[in-house]
Amino acid sequence: MSEERLTALRTRLAGDDLDGYITFLEQDFSYLAGFSGDAGALVVGRDDALLLTDSRYIETAQAEVRGARTAQHGVPMTQDIAQAVREMGGERWGFDATAVTFDIYQRLQEKGVPLVPTRGVVLSLRMVKDEEEIAKLRRACSIAADALEEAIDRVRPGMKERDIALWLEVRMREMGAQGPAFPFIVASGPRGSLPHATAGERAFQAGDLVTFDVGCRYFGYHSDITRTVALGTPPAELQRVYEVVREAQEAGIAAVRPGAAARDVDAAARRVIEQAGYGERFGHGTGHGVGLEIHEWPQISSRSEDTLEPGMVLTVEPGIYLPGLGGVRIEDTVLVTGEGAQILTVSPKSLRML
Repeated sequence: MSEERLTALRTRLAGDDLDGYITFLEQDFSYLAGFSGDAGALVVGRDDALLLTDSRYIETAQAEVRGARTAQHGVPMTQDIAQAVREMGGERWGFDATAVTFDIYQRLQEKGVPLVPTRGVVLSLRMVKDEEEIAKLRRACSIAADALEEAIDRVRPGMKERDIALWLEVRMREMGAQGPAFPFIVASGPRGSLPHATAGERAFQAGDLVTFDVGCRYFGYHSDITRTVALGTPPAELQRVYEVVREAQEAGIAAVRPGAAARDVDAAARRVIEQAGYGERFGHGTGHGVGLEIHEWPQISSRSEDTLEPGMVLTVEPGIYLPGLGGVRIEDTVLVTGEGAQILTVSPKSLRML
């Protein structure tokens, strides 16, 4: 599989008139060469590739890497990168301008590496998942959804946000996850108006809405699910807001199909919220791609230029946030199929009053 992906990368590089590519991203190491380490550089030429890493990972690299040679780099690593580029040849070597520090850029230029800034060369290849990737994503989603259901069953007034977040992380690991996909969001009561409120010290109270935004990593692949539940009976406006968000999320998922513009998925969800009078309270995009990173392409927003294809995995996660009162977000990770969308994070979405 690594060799097929390297071939696809070389085809992309030829189309962009590039002779090679240098990446420092651990996600690219994994995707292109099968390497699980997080330090080093992958240098890919027209017909050669070299994975450089340090003494901590060289034995792992030798056992895992496919489609590329491996070597332990010296200090500075940029010297070995420059040597590899000279040996592989070429006058235009791409790098991801969003992921390379200015210091490394300068060091490579000083050593004569003919750098060409690019954006998303490998990320664009990673957008469409193969069967092996989809299987890992399915399992990551299943773990997250099942653990969240167990957590919701445990929620009671008086519990603290951070305590249930910790329980969730441990439970996901017990179920086979490598760890959390991101710092869990557990936002209760008025904190629900904060879209990215990490779990804090607040104790749940009767009448609260509680938003859980969680996910896990499984063999490097991420999941992402959000559910909002009620502790008892919440204020009438929040009950109405919940139904608006649920309808918006259903509309967004219904818009997911091969050939659809990603911005149209955003528009479908956003239209429901705007028609209900809450357009100004939905400030973020409707979703994002999920894979080796928790946020990757395609982008599901009004500014997206992406077109959906079978094999893409993305989230649909509209929300409404009312400062001082609370908020609601509902999110699923979905797979684009030949017919439409398949939800990978299976969990009830009607308002549950615990």
